[in-house]
Amino acid sequence: MTHATYVALAVGNTRARWGLFHGKDLEESGVAPSADGEAAARAIIALLDEQHDGVVVMASVNPAKSDAIAGRLEDAGIRIARIGRDVAIPLTHALDDATTPGQDRALCALAAYRRAGQACVVVDAGTAITVDFVDGEGVFQGGVIAPGLGMMLAALHERTAALPSVIYAPVDASDGPFGRDTRGAMIRGVRNAAKGLVRETVEQYAEAFGAYPQIVATGGDARVLFESDDLVESIVPDLQLLGIAEAWLAAESDTDAESNEA
Repeated sequence: MTHATYVALAVGNTRARWGLFHGKDLEESGVAPSADGEAAARAIIALLDEQHDGVVVMASVNPAKSDAIAGRLEDAGIRIARIGRDVAIPLTHALDDATTPGQDRALCALAAYRRAGQACVVVDAGTAITVDFVDGEGVFQGGVIAPGLGMMLAALHERTAALPSVIYAPVDASDGPFGRDTRGAMIRGVRNAAKGLVRETVEQYAEAFGAYPQIVATGGDARVLFESDDLVESIVPDLQLLGIAEAWLAAESDTDAESNEA
């Protein structure tokens, strides 16, 4: 039986994001640190209590953090369907090994292609930055993985004697391109590294593809990097949740078809 109402939950290394769906429509969403599983679980329980029914469809790249949230939800009597175990991701690929990309990359690629209906590049700017390509036939071709802003800043601090611990915050464009203190130099450095990574990678994809693909960005740092960038056509914070919805509805449709045949 199809669940018209459900919660999509994506547990990353840094953030857990969830959304209440009715069919393909995202009604509302929320986010909490992945380490604070209790906060995420409370919010999801409250959402489903209001609906008096529903299931949580969960994707994860961090088993320890997702298991903690799942345990709390299951204790509350909520059914959990896990992407990869209970729900397949209906995405064709051209990879050497389909088990290597994280669920987040595959789900974002699925959602981006379903939204665009054409070749697209997905930039996910989170703990790591991934830049993935889906061709015009909807085939996931793979991509690149690099450190995210926070990871780069942490590495600069941890691998040197003098560079301070810095939390990324956007710099004022009116201050110009020059970092006039260490913090400013570090922030400009990692920002330019991230934006340069994306531009160089997209250029390579366009050359290989023979055309310039549509570019969509997601992830916790997408807005600070690309909100005023003419390279990125759209920023979709809930892109992975939309991918979970696509996978869940496809699985439910298959289940309904099998039941009707029986």
